Amino acid sequence: MKKVLPLLITMLCLIQWGYAQKNKITLVIHGGAGTILKKYMTPQQEKAYHSKLEEALKKGHNVLKKGGTSLDAVVTAIKILENSPLFNAGKGAVFTNQGTNELDASIMEGKTLNAGAVSSVTIVKNPITAALAVMKNSPHVMLTGKGAETFATQQGLAIVKPKYFYTKRRYEQLKRVQKNAVKGKSGSVEDLIDLNKKLGTVGAVALDQYGNIAAGTSTGGMTNKKWGRVGDTPIIGAATYANNRTCGVSATGHGEYFMRVVVAHNISALMEYKGWSVQKAAKEVVMKKLKKMGGSGGIIALDHDGNYTMTFNSAGMYRGVATPDGKVKTYIYR
Repeated sequence: MKKVLPLLITMLCLIQWGYAQKNKITLVIHGGAGTILKKYMTPQQEKAYHSKLEEALKKGHNVLKKGGTSLDAVVTAIKILENSPLFNAGKGAVFTNQGTNELDASIMEGKTLNAGAVSSVTIVKNPITAALAVMKNSPHVMLTGKGAETFATQQGLAIVKPKYFYTKRRYEQLKRVQKNAVKGKSGSVEDLIDLNKKLGTVGAVALDQYGNIAAGTSTGGMTNKKWGRVGDTPIIGAATYANNRTCGVSATGHGEYFMRVVVAHNISALMEYKGWSVQKAAKEVVMKKLKKMGGSGGIIALDHDGNYTMTFNSAGMYRGVATPDGKVKTYIYR
């Protein structure tokens, strides 16, 4: 009996811990930040964005509810956003100066600090799956261009022809931006967002019942980008970071600033070194450090206790959360 009792106590403690962790499963997502104002949105557009965010949250959270990992939930949610022409990622990717679509993505696991990323891919239907494959099945962290595409093909990922990413809306946007650039004009509000701030990126952060955090980010980059430009999205520590000891972060905004501030890791570091909450750390980085440099955008972050924040210094950010009880909330404006 003396030997059995400690074993029973240990089992009860594990069961209690598991139950407590299951009550913390959370998924937070974003679909880009910027000059998103109600006066520029029709009721139909609002409904479409809310609907797609809700779909991503419900399906991603369902993965967690069924015992799936945070990595699986992040990939599930991001794939839904990549497959929608509403966001600047996957199917809705913006066009480069050369009239092509070049996509970036990254993912990170908080338990192991393993990470994977791809940049400038043109034929991978869901770049987030390629980032995951790089993390799991290669000795590298980032693959780019043709190399990344060859790897993705060998991994058996969904491959499409470049024309798959064509959308009339994004192509016409490129032409307006180029035309207005010649005239020295900024163009429409939407053009200005994509031309100057590289917004529209999508991302997700999840906490599973095993206490593990994962974060991922995916984008089509900046409208009219030149010279093989790569932003913050595939850079681990800039747009994506996850550490079970602190938090998971996915960012969206003007990449050139996010890289220099190392936004995602900076938030984690403040939590680790100063003991700050995820909300306080995010506010310090996004509302002070980033803003002081002139950077615009925002982040979603989630800590190991299920506390989350959706912090941004722009007018709006497509975002949402699925809490442990399965309730889904989505937002667009401040």
